[in-house]
Amino acid sequence: MEARSGEFAKIGLALCVMAIAACLAGAADKEIKVKTVKGEKVCDQGWECKGWSKYCCNHTISDLFQTYQFENLFSKRNSPVANAVGFWDYRSFILAASTFEHLGFGTTGGKLMQMKEIAAFLGHVGCKTSCGYGVATGGPLAWGLCYNKEMSPSQKYCDEFYKYEYPCAPGAEYYGRGAIPIYWNYNYGAIGKGINQDLLNHPEYVEQNATIAFQAAIYRWMTPVKRKQPSAHDVFVGNWKPTKNDTLARRAPGFGSTMNLLYGELTCGQGDIDPMNNIISHYLYYLDLLGVGREEAGPHEVLSCAEQLPFNPSTTKSSS
Repeated sequence: MEARSGEFAKIGLALCVMAIAACLAGAADKEIKVKTVKGEKVCDQGWECKGWSKYCCNHTISDLFQTYQFENLFSKRNSPVANAVGFWDYRSFILAASTFEHLGFGTTGGKLMQMKEIAAFLGHVGCKTSCGYGVATGGPLAWGLCYNKEMSPSQKYCDEFYKYEYPCAPGAEYYGRGAIPIYWNYNYGAIGKGINQDLLNHPEYVEQNATIAFQAAIYRWMTPVKRKQPSAHDVFVGNWKPTKNDTLARRAPGFGSTMNLLYGELTCGQGDIDPMNNIISHYLYYLDLLGVGREEAGPHEVLSCAEQLPFNPSTTKSSS
């Protein structure tokens, strides 16, 4: 127990240092460093977009999406009846996003595409962590980030098939946690590697630290499930060109395919079912609150995955 506490303390210290750096950076005018590499303009914007990337030449997320907007989107998250009061906050989201902005998260394209991606990602987050219902105060879409974990797990979600690559830690339970909930030992293991956190042995980190929870969700958004497949980010911002097989499967660039990649047949290919429509509703609601407007979301066939065949059909259990 002491070893576990010590390891988590180190993580907390590192994140505190990042937070201090963020405050210092915000206190002064942002410096954008620019150079040319192999004929391409690349930039570095310090802590929030670091790494000499073409994406860092654009606005950063904190330029476009500020504290009051986060509060508007998740206005009921700290209500007394919410289940994660005091956990989720704007700074944790910005710190988590800063580790992916140089890769294009929220920094791809112009301001419109950047705002749409922020709304799209947070639309998934809001829906998957909501405790809203039809007559809830403020409406059912105002209750995103109400949860940070599954409240009544039905099992430990330990799959022994992965016992060599992702062995379940003694006493660990891999129930749903996070901004886009993670389930199963193999997902905790893979995502943990991706964000440099030992989530396989310490899945509880996701429900103890909001920055880690947001990092895990952004990693899922930015990372393909399989090689030679797009990520949710890729299909949304236009980096992905469908193959003939994709077209036959009715998969197309846009918001609909983000649902397909993240949830597969749990949400897609079953017509206009509630799980799909609820995610779409959160995305459109957030576009309106951010001042972008839902008319920028595109036609129904772009928003929906109702008729899409899944990218990754599930034979046993889903990863989400």
